[in-house]
Amino acid sequence: MQQDWKALSGPGTLGLEVALSVIVGLLGGTWLDEKFGTKPWLTWIGLAYGLAAAGRAIYRALRTANREAERLEREEREARKKFDDAKRPP
Repeated sequence: MQQDWKALSGPGTLGLEVALSVIVGLLGGTWLDEKFGTKPWLTWIGLAYGLAAAGRAIYRALRTANREAERLEREEREARKKFDDAKRPP
């Protein structure tokens, strides 16, 4: 049961991280624009940083998922080899 919750944590936190990255970048840029009177430049820069952070989070998640898939494939291959070796007559 606990393993099921762990499996759900990856995609859930990824979505939250992407959303928060964009929102924080956008709101931070807007706040700086109001503070310094540079509308809309810092808003656009903040949005760009937020999107870059979101892209980085997605890249990290994909890399982790690929590593996990490769590990599972390797384990499955090893299990199949053991089964085939046990099935073969001596």
